[in-house]
Amino acid sequence: MTNIDWKEKKNLSMLADFYEFTMANGYLKNGMKDTIAYFDMFFRSIPDNGGYAIMAGVEQLIGYLSNLKFSDEDIEYFRSKNMFSEEFLDYLKNFKFECDVWTIPEGTPIFPGEPLVIVRGPIIQAQIVETMILITVNHQSLIATKANRIVRAAQGRPVMEFGARRAQGYEGAILGARAAYIGGVSGSSCTIVDRDFNIPALGTMAHSWVQLFPTELDAFRAYARLYPDNCVLLVDTYNVLKSGVPNAIKAFNEEVVPRGFRPKGIRIDSGDISYLSKEARKMLDAAGFEDCPIVASSGLDEYIIRDLLNQGAKIDSFGVGERLITAKSDPIFGGVYKLTAVEVDGKIIPKIKVSENVEKITNPGFKQLYRLYDRKTNKAIADVITLHDEVIDDTKPYEIFHPLYTWKRKTVTNFYARKLLIKIFDKGNQVYESPNIHEIRNYCMEQIDTLWDEVKRFENPHQYFVDLSLPLWNIKHKLLEEHK
Repeated sequence: MTNIDWKEKKNLSMLADFYEFTMANGYLKNGMKDTIAYFDMFFRSIPDNGGYAIMAGVEQLIGYLSNLKFSDEDIEYFRSKNMFSEEFLDYLKNFKFECDVWTIPEGTPIFPGEPLVIVRGPIIQAQIVETMILITVNHQSLIATKANRIVRAAQGRPVMEFGARRAQGYEGAILGARAAYIGGVSGSSCTIVDRDFNIPALGTMAHSWVQLFPTELDAFRAYARLYPDNCVLLVDTYNVLKSGVPNAIKAFNEEVVPRGFRPKGIRIDSGDISYLSKEARKMLDAAGFEDCPIVASSGLDEYIIRDLLNQGAKIDSFGVGERLITAKSDPIFGGVYKLTAVEVDGKIIPKIKVSENVEKITNPGFKQLYRLYDRKTNKAIADVITLHDEVIDDTKPYEIFHPLYTWKRKTVTNFYARKLLIKIFDKGNQVYESPNIHEIRNYCMEQIDTLWDEVKRFENPHQYFVDLSLPLWNIKHKLLEEHK
């Protein structure tokens, strides 16, 4: 079973805000059902005031769009509301998705204002998919971004996602674990994601295992006999240094080593983890278990992990739960979905949303997104949002400029340009196969390596340049003048 299969089993066509359907009915009654519209999904700010976010959720988006249909039960529900025309109900009964869709590939670092998903198609269809596009991309991008922050804080040490029981619902746990793996965690405690996504299932024991046996040592011996080749013991049920670590050492010597294996670790889940890990390390080393890793868990996030390592904690890997799976410190990824153009007689007419809040003014038109890279370092220089048919010629110098403070300009030379938006649906037909989860994760790590360290700072990161091409800026400026 693949992750697309897992999603395709669900028909989520009715998971939409009610106004999507009332507007759709209105479009049809006003003779606009065949009007071709363009919508962009984008986000306005990076969670935790970070330097970048990570795109995730495309595979589930494909599954949703591939399965759009309305059942007889759905039609009867709408009829019972006494506000939808029979013409509209007949339209839903014979619904066939016919939109073109472009997205940024999963695992790509993304920045505010950039089109993450573009939908082009009949206005009714492009409208009613809004809610699910936002749910899918917002949630997984949020968790992938948080996971990557935590993984970077661990400085190369493995991070395990331990948050299933704290997630907001079972799909929050499952798809959150998927997104966390894209963001860089080494595996998850959630068994179903191993079965369905081939994400390694990881885990040790709970305190209940230790409590159930007459003594802690009995519990450790029993576990070590069962799993001598994968023995990680939880040492903080009673007292980490007085009983937990000494009993773990006894169990390793009695049940693991005689069977020809080495212990895989101890886990500390409470107390002063920095101090306890240092003392536990001394005890393990003295007992001849210098190769025995120490795992830390208990309310961790990127800041606590960073502090632990700065304090010299002897921790080899981390288990991170609720603060990862819920992105507790900043649990909203503010993606929005806005109309940017319509077609009239085959001509694209740009549309703009104007606001007194500058960050809420949209970028009009049908667009493409380029990332510019330095040829010498392969580091990302800037992103440029262009009109869809624009080509950035990377054989010539290219001037970029701040879209608000236009006097801030830079001429880029010796660079190469890469289009980021890829087409996943053509007239409703899927034309893109998502890579497997391991390929997505590897791609994510490779792309993050193209960012300067200054962009990756936790506090006050360098603001990555996201500029508009001159033709797009001219269209936006003209529309703003018209609506002044």
